[in-house]
Amino acid sequence: MVDLSDLRTRALRALEDVADPPQLEDWRLKFLGRQGEVSLALRDLGSMPLEERRGFGASANQLRSELEEQLAARQETLRSAAIESLESEGALDVSLPGRRGLVGRLHPITQTIREMLAALSKMGFQVAEGPEIELEYYNFDALRIPSHHPARDTQDTFWLDGRCAGRSMLLRTQTSPNQIRFMEKHEPPIRVAVPGKVYRYEATDATHEWHFHQIELLAVDEGISMPQMKGTLTQFAQALFGAERKVRFRCDYFPFVEPGGELAIDCGLCNGAGCRSCANEGWLEIGGCGMVHREILEKVGYDADRYTGFAAGFGVERIAMLRHGIDDIRNFYANDLRFLRQF
Repeated sequence: MVDLSDLRTRALRALEDVADPPQLEDWRLKFLGRQGEVSLALRDLGSMPLEERRGFGASANQLRSELEEQLAARQETLRSAAIESLESEGALDVSLPGRRGLVGRLHPITQTIREMLAALSKMGFQVAEGPEIELEYYNFDALRIPSHHPARDTQDTFWLDGRCAGRSMLLRTQTSPNQIRFMEKHEPPIRVAVPGKVYRYEATDATHEWHFHQIELLAVDEGISMPQMKGTLTQFAQALFGAERKVRFRCDYFPFVEPGGELAIDCGLCNGAGCRSCANEGWLEIGGCGMVHREILEKVGYDADRYTGFAAGFGVERIAMLRHGIDDIRNFYANDLRFLRQF
């Protein structure tokens, strides 16, 4: 049988010699741990005579409780001594206010998306989202980009294994498919903004990423014309870049619009005179646009003789880079807090 009186004396004497938290933890393991002396003493209960078992067990449990109380007291003593030491050395001034916790912020791309959608909402556009895993039909065929069309060569695609409804699946290369989905379920008039992430299988560099964000807008109604499109996009561009910005439209080609155009703003650094930022052109492209092709309206069941519409698309990262003077798109996704905290 273990001599509990001797065990108590040795434990308390050893506790007095403890000088720091690591030594205190060693003491706890030696006397109160699962393999500590008190625990081992309690395990001997099974081998004791019945008449001795009850008294020894009560005494051992009482000793455990006493040692645990002494352990807590010693912990508090060491903690107070450590604080006093820091105060005396000038390392800790308890009268100073505490440090503020870090406050999270929205990612700069999320901020830009919200600002773009807010501008469009003020012009009457509602927001509609769609799937990132898309059918080949909606991503290409319904947008007048069949399998043999050269426009597919400019959109390297992440194709997925398997098929759905007999059609191939992919990670969408543009947000335009959701325009088709929306028109299939709604009758004109339509004013819709489509935000989302898109994917393209291409090498990354300062101006290209394998995934990025787009916001496209679509308006379909009776009598919609090019001047209405130009007025809408001019107001949108000036809402993002300032009312003093000049806007330029030039012809461009996209399979799903006819005629198609390119939207640009004058360079805010040189005011159109030409500088390094705008490649000495004086203008910065911000997106593509055009009148919705007649065939697309007919495919979704609209009367193309009655309804017309316009569409436009913008790269969110491109807008953010122009607004904040960022010259490398990879900075947005490098997770460098030094960069992100600027926003």
